[in-house]
Amino acid sequence: MVSVLPVYAVRPDGVPDLFSRLGDVQAAFLREQNFAGAEGVVSLLPGPQGVAGAVLGLGLSKDPLVFGGLSAALPINFLWRLEPGPFTAAEAELGFRLGAYRFTRLKTSPKKPAQLCDTACTEAVTTLVDAMFMARDLINTPPNLLGPAELVEQAALVAQRFGAQLERINGPALAARFPVLHAVGAGSDRPPEAAVLSWAGSKAPADAKFISLCGKGVCFDTGGYDLKPSAAMLKMKKDMGGAAILLGVAQAVMALDLPVRLEVRLGCVENSISGHAMRPSDVLRSVTGTTIEVGNTDAEGRLVLCDLLAEAAAASPDWLIDAATLTGAARVALGPDLPALFCSDDALASALLKAGSSVHDPLWRLPLFDGYRPWLDSPVADINTVSAKPFAGAIVAALFLQRFVPQQIAWAHIDVYAWNDSTRPGRPEGGEAQSLRAIVQAISEFAQS
Repeated sequence: MVSVLPVYAVRPDGVPDLFSRLGDVQAAFLREQNFAGAEGVVSLLPGPQGVAGAVLGLGLSKDPLVFGGLSAALPINFLWRLEPGPFTAAEAELGFRLGAYRFTRLKTSPKKPAQLCDTACTEAVTTLVDAMFMARDLINTPPNLLGPAELVEQAALVAQRFGAQLERINGPALAARFPVLHAVGAGSDRPPEAAVLSWAGSKAPADAKFISLCGKGVCFDTGGYDLKPSAAMLKMKKDMGGAAILLGVAQAVMALDLPVRLEVRLGCVENSISGHAMRPSDVLRSVTGTTIEVGNTDAEGRLVLCDLLAEAAAASPDWLIDAATLTGAARVALGPDLPALFCSDDALASALLKAGSSVHDPLWRLPLFDGYRPWLDSPVADINTVSAKPFAGAIVAALFLQRFVPQQIAWAHIDVYAWNDSTRPGRPEGGEAQSLRAIVQAISEFAQS
């Protein structure tokens, strides 16, 4: 029978009390290690049979992901039970489970993480974890196993699970309805597709809040004729991160049965090179009639989204949110862990920022600065995809997208990295569903307002 051992999670001011609760030997052992409750520090407790328990320092942080380091630090030949402490069971469960995530689908002998027992996990925690895991799995899947068709098929599975309608658009229908998206994927042997998911909560009235989501689903990005260097191409399976995150948001919203009306549009393509691929200086015509000069074929994400945004906006949603791994400039400005938020509506921006702060899934707002709009002027078309100036790349990309969203629509654009470059508590190396929990929390609060 597997032994069940205790885990004590404490803040610095709780360390003296912990020492008094433990035996003299264990307290002395922790003192010798200078255990002071610092954030993320894990120490095993000795006992007559070897390991008798563990302690986790919480520091002063309220972020539940501090519990995420336990799964790697605890021996797997025991079950572990969290003792009551200065946290909620939901916080501990969420952090632990997100830290226990592993992409093991392609491993012949996957390593198992440590396991908690006797958890009273809430439906909300399970819903968020499931959505996060699906998004992480999609981002981590190698590009030979996840192309445009496979990404749409995953959306179809989610729609079927929750009784949503899903429209799958490809071939001539895609070229007619989303011509710019179609042009981005024309260079690949794996044809581009789009998915449009529609759903309403079981308790949503006819005039329920209407949420529309648009995700960039570039399943692999070579850069096209403006070819990326090999080092920059290594992580480009994650270029569908925006679509994965928003599909995860949709799954969570539907699983929680929030009283909203929901639409999700995913543009699923591969940006490749061939005789059919778009070229620098090509001019494309959007479904809105706007002509677009292709300034750089590696700035394809904004082309994937522009027609999706135009169609979504035409339905007059209360909130229109897009997510995309759009620019390296956003990472230069804010680093890998802080998604950039651009928003045309202060109330929507405030809701997303507040929600992100409350669930420790932060965003940072950057400006849609009108002074940079002329940078997208083209001598041959209505607009260029990029600016000739080497500045403000994330802002310029957001301004391009805003061209396709009418002013009266409350619209937010989230520029995400969708990746953890190294493993930290709650954030295993690999694909990451950044902003998912923030968006779900914001929608949940908006639905009740």
